[in-house]
Amino acid sequence: MKKFLFSALRFMKYFIIIYFASTFFFIILFKFVNPPLTPLMVIRLAEQSWEGQTIKLKKSWVSIDNMSPNLPLAVISSEDNLFLEHSGFDFESIEKAKEYNAMKQGKKIRGASTISQQTAKNVFLWPQRSWVRKGLEVYFTVLIEFVWGKKRILEVYLNVIETGKGIYGVGAASEIYFGKPAANISRGEAALIAAVLPNPLKWSPSAPTPYIRGRQQWILWNMNNFGRLRY
Repeated sequence: MKKFLFSALRFMKYFIIIYFASTFFFIILFKFVNPPLTPLMVIRLAEQSWEGQTIKLKKSWVSIDNMSPNLPLAVISSEDNLFLEHSGFDFESIEKAKEYNAMKQGKKIRGASTISQQTAKNVFLWPQRSWVRKGLEVYFTVLIEFVWGKKRILEVYLNVIETGKGIYGVGAASEIYFGKPAANISRGEAALIAAVLPNPLKWSPSAPTPYIRGRQQWILWNMNNFGRLRY
C-alpha cells in the first residue's frame, strides 16, 4: 500500500510539473503564433459529427491592425468596458453579479467574465462551468495578461470567439454575414456582430431581431462614449 501511494504521489508530482511547464510553453507560443484550434471548436465539430450534421468550421484570422477599428471598439463596448483598465478581472462587476445571482436563485445566472477571462477559457479550457475550470481560468488569465498584453489578448479574442454555427472570429463573420473583409466593416455592422456574441447560435447579425437591434443601438451609443481605443 505504501509503495502504491508513493508511486501515485510521484506520478502526481511529475504530472503537475509537466502540466504547468506545458502551459507556460503554449502561453509563450501563442503570443507569437496564432492558435490553430480551440477546445470549443473541437467540441462543436464532435457535436456536428455525432448529430450527423455537415461538418462546418469557418475561420479567417485577421490581424488587429488589418481589421476595422470598429470591431475591437464594438466588442469592448459590448463585453468589457474596463478592458483596457483592469488587470484581467473586473471585481466590481463580479460583486454585482454575486448580488444579482443571490437574489435570482434558480433563474438565469449573470456572469462577470472579462474579455481576458473569456480569451483564457476559449483558447485553453472547456466551456462547461465548474470550480476547477474557473480556477484554471484565473491562472491562465493572469498569465496572458502578463505575457501577451492587452492588444494581443484582444486580437486572439476577436479571432477565436464563436460568431455563429461553425463560424469563429470576426474575419469569418464579416465575410459570411456582410460579404466584405473585416477591414471594411462599418460601425453599425461591428455593433451587430458584438450584439450576438452572448448567444451566437441563436442570433445572427444578418437577421437581427428587435432585441438585437436594441443591443446594437446601445453598443453604438457606448462606442461613441469611448471614442478611439489606445492600447
